[in-house]
Amino acid sequence: MSAVTQHIIDRGDGARVELFQARPSAPKNGAILFVHGNQGGLLLGGKEAVDDGSLVRFSSRLGVTAAAISQPGFGASDGPADFCGPTTQQAIVAALEFLKQQPSVDPARIVLYGNSRAAVASAMVATKVQGLRALILTGGVYDLREAYGSSSRGLQQAIQKEAGVSNESFLDRSALHHSHRIRAETLLLHGKYDDRASVDQAERFSEALAQVGVPVRFYALEGGHRLPREQVTPILREFLTRIFAPDATLH
Repeated sequence: MSAVTQHIIDRGDGARVELFQARPSAPKNGAILFVHGNQGGLLLGGKEAVDDGSLVRFSSRLGVTAAAISQPGFGASDGPADFCGPTTQQAIVAALEFLKQQPSVDPARIVLYGNSRAAVASAMVATKVQGLRALILTGGVYDLREAYGSSSRGLQQAIQKEAGVSNESFLDRSALHHSHRIRAETLLLHGKYDDRASVDQAERFSEALAQVGVPVRFYALEGGHRLPREQVTPILREFLTRIFAPDATLH
């Protein structure tokens, strides 16, 4: 079974980024980096993927290095949080660079997986980092200004506090407007009845990626913001098995 280790890496500006990692006993292979979403005030950061067994499960069954970071303001990562903005994106980039240097990781086979608000940041990272093998996004928004207008008051307040509402702030967090810079194969998963992020956001982003030649798969699932595991698992199994190892299994 893969053992989980904790690491503190430099974001590139002297700030700390917490990262958890599970490495397989298998030969050099790819890696998957998980970026968490909102955690309801718990601020566990990447430890969430340790506690729920995700890191060990993905690492051992796919034979890859599985890692999870804590966004700024979560876990042991330096804050403040900036709602998917430049410092969060910088933290993800630093984590990807860390993984590329690991002896167990083939740097050409790294998958970035962002959920909810992390999907916003991860999509933006994919516009800046070349060489990602694949991108998986669940429950995200890709035009933050549009989403802001129809969001709950609580979410609007979080955006105002962490990001601000300037044109630049929205643009820095809206991958739809930068889709031409993405090259990584992309898997989009979204709940049809998501009341936090409209499924229309994922539909439009999928269309934009397809128009610029990005291999993209979009699934609208029978769920809300939290996607049913029984629907997600078969899709992930097929997608990740194809990318990482033909004989891998994920249950």
